[in-house]
Formats: sequence, structure tokens, C-alpha cells
Amino acid sequence: MEKNKCGNRNSPEVRDRAVWVVFEHQGEFDSQSAVIKSVARKIGSGADTRRAWVRRAETDSGRRDSVTTAERDRIKALERENCQLRQANEILKKVTAYFAQAELDRTFRK
Repeated sequence: MEKNKCGNRNSPEVRDRAVWVVFEHQGEFDSQSAVIKSVARKIGSGADTRRAWVRRAETDSGRRDSVTTAERDRIKALERENCQLRQANEILKKVTAYFAQAELDRTFRK
């Protein structure tokens, strides 16, 4: 199995399965936290990671109010594009100033 750049040790299938198990067995426990801890013990990892997965799944499914994964990705892409456009605009300003100065420095023929 190829290691992820982000350092994630679990595949998306494992994450989806763990979240599904939490949702399925929520009625059998007193709280969602207890379900998450139980699932984390069975999978062999930290409950905080599983809790983050469940929160993200709840947000993406509309059960929790927050920015969804798709919206977050779109915002990141727009911010990246905005940064690139600002850089391009700054370059164009410098080029314009350079050519304007060159035009002023040019000698005129009579």
C-alpha cells in the first residue's frame, strides 16, 4: 500500500466503514463519544481521529452546520486563484510602469 502525502495511515474505505459503524451503533450506547471510543478500540487507533471523521461526515451529510468538504475545497481553490491573480496584476503594474517610464525617457525627433 502506498503511503499518503498527508501521513494518513488509514484508507478512505476504513474511514468510511468506521464512520458507518458509529452511525449504525449510536442507539446502543449512551453517547456518541462512547460509540467512537468503542470503534476506535476495535480498529486500534485514537478516538480523536475517529471523532474528527464522524464530525466531517456529519457536516458533509447536513447533520451538522459547518463548511462541507466540497465547500472547503472550493474556497481553497478560489483563494489560490485569487493569489495568482494578485501576483499577475502586480507584475502587469510593474511592466506598465516600466514601459511608461521608457516612453517618457525616449527622445523625440523634430
